[in-house]
Amino acid sequence: MKIGMALRELHRSENELARALLEVSERHRVDHDVFYLGRELASWSQAHVRALADAGSRYDVDLDPEPVTGQGLLAAARERWSDAVGRDPRAALRLLVDVREVYTLACGVSVDWELVAQAAQGVRDAELLALSKACHPETLRQMRWANAKLKESATQILVS
Repeated sequence: MKIGMALRELHRSENELARALLEVSERHRVDHDVFYLGRELASWSQAHVRALADAGSRYDVDLDPEPVTGQGLLAAARERWSDAVGRDPRAALRLLVDVREVYTLACGVSVDWELVAQAAQGVRDAELLALSKACHPETLRQMRWANAKLKESATQILVS
């Protein structure tokens, strides 16, 4: 079975999405919506990473239950950069780039959850299917937030 491979990829992509959300929140902390919602949405992916590590053990896949935390020297540097540039136009352009990355990563995670759900149905793993049904809607919410932020910000940033 290749379900373990799919779980490993989903675990990796959830960690990557959590990292990206934390970086966006640190880099744009002057925008309180981005700072607080980014951290909240990252915590969802971190919870998914922990749940996937537990599910992976049933398929002989050893996944690290500890998600990325966003702590460290680079996080501090991103926060200082945010304080220094504030609402500078360069920071606004960087916001579009960062949120676009979050949107793209969340789309990939969504596809991965679909694949895992299909596999869970195929092998009749009710527990894995329940995990997919619980986590996938949160990933869709992460996508909608990024898409809405892009729509809200793009006109003002690109036209000014």
